[in-house]
Amino acid sequence: MAEKRVAVYTLGCKVNQYESALLAGLFSERGYQVVDFEDTADVYVINTCTVTHLGDRKSRQLIRRAVRANPAAVVAVTGCYAQTSPGELTEIEGVDLVVGTRDRARLVELVENTAKGRSPVNAVSDYKAGDEFEEIAAMPMQERVRAYLKVQDGCDNFCTYCIVPYARGPLRSRQPDKIIAAAGKLVEAGFKEIVITGIQTGAYGKDLDNKITLAGLMRRLSGIPGLLRLRLSSVEPHDITLELVETLSASPVFCRHLHVPLQSGDDQILVRMGRRYTTFEYLRLVDVLRENMPGLGLTTDVMVGFPGETGENFLNTCRMVQKVSFSGLHVFKFSPRRGTPAAAFEGRVDAKTMDARSRRLIQLGRKLSARFASSHLGLELDVLAEQTYKGGSNLYEGLTGDYTRVVFPGDDALKGRLVRVKAEKLRGVLLEGRIIAR
Repeated sequence: MAEKRVAVYTLGCKVNQYESALLAGLFSERGYQVVDFEDTADVYVINTCTVTHLGDRKSRQLIRRAVRANPAAVVAVTGCYAQTSPGELTEIEGVDLVVGTRDRARLVELVENTAKGRSPVNAVSDYKAGDEFEEIAAMPMQERVRAYLKVQDGCDNFCTYCIVPYARGPLRSRQPDKIIAAAGKLVEAGFKEIVITGIQTGAYGKDLDNKITLAGLMRRLSGIPGLLRLRLSSVEPHDITLELVETLSASPVFCRHLHVPLQSGDDQILVRMGRRYTTFEYLRLVDVLRENMPGLGLTTDVMVGFPGETGENFLNTCRMVQKVSFSGLHVFKFSPRRGTPAAAFEGRVDAKTMDARSRRLIQLGRKLSARFASSHLGLELDVLAEQTYKGGSNLYEGLTGDYTRVVFPGDDALKGRLVRVKAEKLRGVLLEGRIIAR
């Protein structure tokens, strides 16, 4: 009997990427061959995102592409869009199974049961109080040289624009011993860097009885033998405690980079967004971070076009971004999400204005990224070699600990290795250099 083939496509955040790797691992353990989404498969899994309307649209496009590729295949849709709008998805011709953001440990079983009946199945269930972190007993099929490790799910922030708390449910932390065991397996598998991720990562441990915090978890992870790099993905400003700062500063393996969402540099807009800090508090936090971790790479998220955002509000955001001097910006436009308070707010910003503001911030972000990268010129940097650089022949690329991307002469023999590179010139927002030690 021929081996069945499964293809998994991921939209959205690093948590989705990690979960897709786990789901691929589940199928692999059940005897399926994991293939590229462009290949013909017996099962297509689309792991969706619903943070913006563009994510919803892209999800629908991918579903239709899978149906065209093999009308006889089982098409399963999972993720945040599936959790919040299962009815929209079961109405799409060719969709066989919809599973949200829970009960995914049973995905292979659900797919195989659906294949027998072949009538659309809505397997989405609501979250309830007391739900625990869902363990999926599979080794994630991680394609990158940096391994993601999810430690937490759910969010209790309920920012007025955000659908994520509704899509992901309440806070649920993974037991620390299981995290340490999983991290150990990743190191044994050859990964040099582990990226700790979650939906509200900074809230890790708040729901557990053992009183562990993210700081305590990071201390334990830092002691894993053979781990060379430990990185945090995104941490909300109000979740960064002095204990966490001191722990990260003292860790010999923690990468000197943090992603701390700003969203707006205007206090009026922050209040309307339901954010839990002021611009003054954010600036004070930045000072504490840089005082304890000199040379820290600091990246952020910024939203433009939130309802009621005036030209002056936007200029305050630009001033704030310049004052902090981030090493990188992720700029996105407000997208009304059905069921969130901001979807009903008055004062919508027109598309043309949003586009102009987005372009201006993106341009500012590139300037700041180039400035940060240029501060490394002439230095010898430890770089984790990741992949062939598509912008030039015979070049490889990788990341420094502070999340600066570096290109250098090399090939796939370097993949997954830490190399010492001397930074010699700036290429846009990238550094270019040469290897001086392997």
